[in-house]
Amino acid sequence: MAEATEASVRADVRAWLEANWNPDQGLVEWRNKLIDSGWGVPSWPKAWFGRELPMALEMVVEEEMQRAKAVGVAKTGIRRLAAATLLVHGNDDQKRRFLRRSLTGEDTWCQLFSEPGSGSDLAGAMTRAVFKGNRWVINGQKVWTTSAHHADFGLLLARTDWDVPKHQGLSYFVLDIRQPGVEVRPLKQMNGHASFNQVFFTDAEVPPENQVGEVGRGWVVATTTLMHERRGADGIGRWGQSSGGAGRVYDEERAENATVMEPYKWYPQRAGRVDLVVTRAKETGRFDDPVVRQEIAKLLCLSRAAEWTARRARAAQMQGKPQGPEGSLGKLVSSHVARAAARVHTLISGADAMLSGEDAPMGGLIAEILVSVPAGSIAGGTDEIQRNIISERVLGMPKEPRTDNDRPFRDVPKNLVV
Repeated sequence: MAEATEASVRADVRAWLEANWNPDQGLVEWRNKLIDSGWGVPSWPKAWFGRELPMALEMVVEEEMQRAKAVGVAKTGIRRLAAATLLVHGNDDQKRRFLRRSLTGEDTWCQLFSEPGSGSDLAGAMTRAVFKGNRWVINGQKVWTTSAHHADFGLLLARTDWDVPKHQGLSYFVLDIRQPGVEVRPLKQMNGHASFNQVFFTDAEVPPENQVGEVGRGWVVATTTLMHERRGADGIGRWGQSSGGAGRVYDEERAENATVMEPYKWYPQRAGRVDLVVTRAKETGRFDDPVVRQEIAKLLCLSRAAEWTARRARAAQMQGKPQGPEGSLGKLVSSHVARAAARVHTLISGADAMLSGEDAPMGGLIAEILVSVPAGSIAGGTDEIQRNIISERVLGMPKEPRTDNDRPFRDVPKNLVV
């Protein structure tokens, strides 16, 4: 079989779209057709809906999809993380049950990682999973869980062994969110949205076939999820956006975004909205202020450098390299850009930047940016965590002294009662 080239892939996908793309199809019907063709996730294995193309050629497929204004498979948000994790660590049964429905958007997901006493120190998770009879029984609490209020399944990290060091006592599960024993309580954010939730487990159950990887090896699986999350941090400004256009498939995509993607609609503001800075400066007459112009120039330079960092990460992915610490570089720089953008927006708008409502700058959008930006330095691992990863895994610096990595987790001091 001849090796695929950019020209051949572009021609093949263009021909397939011309023969099959119809905006009057149903969204799930179209996505199933796209998945069966292999063009939905072309870099995936052929056994799992792909064509085993290099990542560089996947970008060619995306370009042709955009040219045709065709809707892609459901890959945004936690669904992307679930599919990427199960593709690497799931067994064949789990891939059969979950991958297709994640790509069609029929199943929605949340990430059950952070806890009140173990946010940045994720390995300190205390939610318990105890095997009783023929089921894992889950008790505990998670917090800052995006989309739990409408998710079908959750990626759960829970402690299965208290008598080994903390990283060795964790296991990874797919948990049915809609079962008895799972209570979801929304958390109201200071920007007015309610994307996050607290999730309480009281004797919730997970069948053994939903355990991902080996017992006690959950940290390895969770690391895959986190690396994909951090590598995708540069794209959060585009989450929740529809393809546009007229037709049934577009209408259903907009309806999906109004529900499944609704928790992410403030993510562009969380990223700082660098795209609005020059326009705002011109509209307010601040563009001719030399101090403002200098700060805008600094921001645009930083933003462009961040874009190049993201391209480096994508280039590594295109070369087939595994998810690595470069995701932490992108995650860290994205929070720096967001904070710099918030400062520039404040410089441009002055005290009016604090106003919300119809009379506020851009109908309160600038104020939403200011109160949303801090989330970028926390979600997906704090800036401090990213600096530790970069210093240890990229720069080769010695690790910070720890007293809890070689002791049984039961004996590690905690800020909660066990």
